[in-house]
Amino acid sequence: MTPAIADPTRLLTVEEYVALPDDGPPTELVRGRVVEMTPPTIYHGYVCGNVLGIVRAFVRANKLGRAMSNDTGVITHRDPDTLRGADVMYYSYARLPAGSLANVKYPPIAPDLIFEVVSPSDRWSQVLAKMTEYLTAGVTAVCVVNPRDQTAVVYRDNQNPEPVAADAELTLPDVLPGFRVPLREFFE
Repeated sequence: MTPAIADPTRLLTVEEYVALPDDGPPTELVRGRVVEMTPPTIYHGYVCGNVLGIVRAFVRANKLGRAMSNDTGVITHRDPDTLRGADVMYYSYARLPAGSLANVKYPPIAPDLIFEVVSPSDRWSQVLAKMTEYLTAGVTAVCVVNPRDQTAVVYRDNQNPEPVAADAELTLPDVLPGFRVPLREFFE
């Protein structure tokens, strides 16, 4: 048993957390503590895949940066450390220069954009807390996608939330200039 697991009162760093064995349900590190997450449903994965596919195609076609998924870790706080798993995120080449990512575990800079897809088991207070952490860490925009009513809300630091209706078009001019997608495409 690792010392971190042997002493549950001790707060973990990101480095200690990622060294733990991956032998159970999905987890995140929240203020130094390992927190279990409910495994995502098939529809959640489907929506995340759609978001990634649409964003990635735009980013690649315009040579803007990288889009990634699969609960890729984002460090939102240090001392005590928090490592969150983002559903979909985008790093511009300005933030994370082109080149191999093979030896990069977690970049020291936040992504430009994060999409969080709300799961049926998510509590709204937890979604808002996670979104706030992302913005505080330096993410420019967080788009919270709600499959239940097929809507989204875009959050930016110190700005009013921007709701996007199911029949509207999502644009993100400050992060992805020229990007336009009917929101319903995330759910089809």
